[in-house]
Amino acid sequence: MAREIRVNGKVHAVEAPDDKPLLWVVREDLGLTGTKFGCGVSACGACSVLVDGRLRRSCTLELSRVRDREVTTIEGLAGAAVASVQRAWRELDVVQCGYCQSGQILAAVALLAENPSPSDAEIDAAMDRNLCRCGTYQRIRAAIHRAAELLES
Repeated sequence: MAREIRVNGKVHAVEAPDDKPLLWVVREDLGLTGTKFGCGVSACGACSVLVDGRLRRSCTLELSRVRDREVTTIEGLAGAAVASVQRAWRELDVVQCGYCQSGQILAAVALLAENPSPSDAEIDAAMDRNLCRCGTYQRIRAAIHRAAELLES
């Protein structure tokens, strides 16, 4: 049975059971591979998406839970906040291997939407569940501060 899901501003009909994790709907059924599989238990953040603007882990979020809601993947991010985050990421050379970066960027955008001028402690708290195998945490924090500066100007 086809189910409708709204992803990145478009309605898609997908043939998937209600309990299929959103991660696999996005990757397999919609071909949006920017959202990554990391741990499968919502612990690492690689699978992060925004649901109605709030950061969610898609590896354990069932398809049935996102009906009538707006899902945004890394491919669908747009606007001043994401432009500032992307610019800051480039300026500060945040990325190393890059695997976790879609989740890191989504978390940073969600944080800045809620708090346009976060402290170190607020950044650390917001980014706490996003793991980076390469350990670029200091650069990520600095880049979020830089993105906040760019948003102010």
